[in-house]
Amino acid sequence: MRTREFLSKLEHDHIVHAIREAEAKSSGEIRVFIQRGTLNGDALVAAQKKFRRLRMQKTQERNAVLIFVAPRAHKFAVVGDKAVHEKCSDEFWQSIVEGMQTHFQNEKFSHALVDAIGEIGKVLAAYFPKTPARANELPDEIAEG
Repeated sequence: MRTREFLSKLEHDHIVHAIREAEAKSSGEIRVFIQRGTLNGDALVAAQKKFRRLRMQKTQERNAVLIFVAPRAHKFAVVGDKAVHEKCSDEFWQSIVEGMQTHFQNEKFSHALVDAIGEIGKVLAAYFPKTPARANELPDEIAEG
């Protein structure tokens, strides 16, 4: 699927609202990145590189999560920073991926992202509760590139 077509099917406001809602209960940060063009290689490797380029590892508590989607390649990955990985099991990440995959196969792209954000938000809230001084360290809007 072409990236433009994928983006046109996304409910941007709904996704950004889900990010803000999840982050309101936690000191964690969630971002969604849509890769334009082709993706050569592994989506997880590309997501890890994008995580660093977006400087997501610079959050104060190292508790950021990136949802990376490459629509043209039909690939995606979810990457959490060090503190998140220390708290979450591989089974948690696998359940996020499986849930997204089911929605993507049914072309319910916004649902895939909103549900994943919601589940990630629950875990972030459990392990990284919101603090009074919490600042929004990263943009909530969907990033593209």
